[in-house]
Amino acid sequence: MTNPEILHRIIEPGIIAILRADSSDHFVQAAEALLAGGVTAMEVTMTTPSAFETIRGITQRFGDEVLIGAGSVLDPETARRAIDTGAQFVVTPVTKPEVIRACNQDEVPVAAGAFTPTEALLAHESGADFIKIFPADLAGPAYIRALLAPLPMLRIIPTGGVTPTTAADFIRAGCVALGAGSALVSREILKSKDWKSLGATAAAFVEAVRKARG
Repeated sequence: MTNPEILHRIIEPGIIAILRADSSDHFVQAAEALLAGGVTAMEVTMTTPSAFETIRGITQRFGDEVLIGAGSVLDPETARRAIDTGAQFVVTPVTKPEVIRACNQDEVPVAAGAFTPTEALLAHESGADFIKIFPADLAGPAYIRALLAPLPMLRIIPTGGVTPTTAADFIRAGCVALGAGSALVSREILKSKDWKSLGATAAAFVEAVRKARG
């Protein structure tokens, strides 16, 4: 899959499911439920045990049906290992130009974490494809709108506080996609293995974005 194709898959349908837990045992089943609900982009965080093996497993199981990424990446070495394992995009929680450069060298899209205007612009100028505003629940859609007024070139993906209820407001504020963590893939869902509920929540996120885009 080419870089432009991956970028398009992130923006459409516009939801990145964040897979983070104390165990990755049920991530393949969770990915199947998310896919059934219309969410095709998923991010396995590096804070999850066996993250690299999980990325490889999801890739082998679903192929191009699922766009799989590596999240919570803090250094270039981890980024490169994740890419070698099969990650098609990389997400950082902070602005790390060296991680952005490593992804650019491998021609893999990267969403760089930022919160302030200075961090967001630095990430953009360092080569980040997307700016992950985190934690977005501390500022909300109004902050995104204010940030984009002087910096309209930013392609923002908020993470934190993104729910089916708030999704539309974030999209209308100018976000190109949304990162959904515990509001989508909760520890309770993974523990109970309630894949039907997970698929329904995924569908609710997708529908909220679709409606907001008109």
